[in-house]
Amino acid sequence: MSRVDRYKHIHDKSKPVEEKNGFNPRKEKNYTEEPRNSYYQEQEPLDQPNQHLGQTYTTDKSKNVSKKDKKPKKPKRKRRFSWPKRIFLFLVLLIVLAVGFFFKGKSYAENDNSLPKEAIETFNGVKSANGANNILILGSDTRGDDSGRADTIMVLQLDGPSKKPRLISFMRDTFVDIPGYDANKINAAYALGGADLVRQTLAENFNIQTRYYAKVDFQSFEKIIDSMFPSGVKIDAEKDLNLDGVDIFKGSQKMDGHKLLQYARFRKDEEGDFGRVRRQQQVMTAVMGQLKNPLALLRTPESLGRLVGYMSTDVPTSFMLKNGPSLMLKGGGGIERLTVPVEGSWSNLDIDYAGSVLQIDLDTNKEAVQSFLDQ
Repeated sequence: MSRVDRYKHIHDKSKPVEEKNGFNPRKEKNYTEEPRNSYYQEQEPLDQPNQHLGQTYTTDKSKNVSKKDKKPKKPKRKRRFSWPKRIFLFLVLLIVLAVGFFFKGKSYAENDNSLPKEAIETFNGVKSANGANNILILGSDTRGDDSGRADTIMVLQLDGPSKKPRLISFMRDTFVDIPGYDANKINAAYALGGADLVRQTLAENFNIQTRYYAKVDFQSFEKIIDSMFPSGVKIDAEKDLNLDGVDIFKGSQKMDGHKLLQYARFRKDEEGDFGRVRRQQQVMTAVMGQLKNPLALLRTPESLGRLVGYMSTDVPTSFMLKNGPSLMLKGGGGIERLTVPVEGSWSNLDIDYAGSVLQIDLDTNKEAVQSFLDQ
């Protein structure tokens, strides 16, 4: 028997090997086919008209619309700048422009070689007991023979109890005690010791404390007025006057800087210094009143810068920028004024070394000054 025949049936005797079942999901799960419509027979009757075979629709519109049919909502446009923001930015822009014009005017005045430069003096000012900031204002004419003396002496009160600007004018012939010197006219204090000695004189005689000083030359005054009011300052001249070849006629008119200065300086009549001080206060009131004009307000920052550049002062720039607009607005409504000596408290007197002076009742005037500043 050949080898082929010997093993011919060897596979027939072996046990059949079980087939390994591979993973077949169809064979793993037993599906029982039911009639196609048997499922629907078990369902409740269709009540809603929007139902269909094999599907149930709800009446919710949000679910009834397919994603493709939904239109994307446009995002709401956010306003870039609301009105409060726009107003705020506008105010910031105005402040920036005002500061810029202020320094422009200051730089112009500091580089103006047509006028002598005013040196800043040592001034030991203090704040008033009632919290006010009193500013000593001095005016002088460097061209005159009396150039060493102050031709104008005023005290401007800011931040006082009344919250309104108040102005006191001292007639230059007022006879007072000058610390460290013999009694003399009040305007002699400036010639003897500068602005700080005037401060000491006011403190000793009238109990007025001043924090800052400002000295303005008359030529600078002319330029400041012309820059602030190019068309002139409207004022009602109280009488016909003539000074240094300038004729001024009684009545309402507009004056440029030079003419306005002559009107304020004039004292060659029967009233003398009394009339001059009254006209100086009238000029101050007219200038402040016309600052309410919008065109004047636009020019004011630059004019204020020129004022600082032309005059000798220790008033900080920050103080001017902070209080300048308030002074213009409040001053536009009028300034409360007082003249020293007050009416009925003085008499004329001739002193050998001082000349003709105003002898005053010191207690009466001191009381009048304190009452005026503390109101």
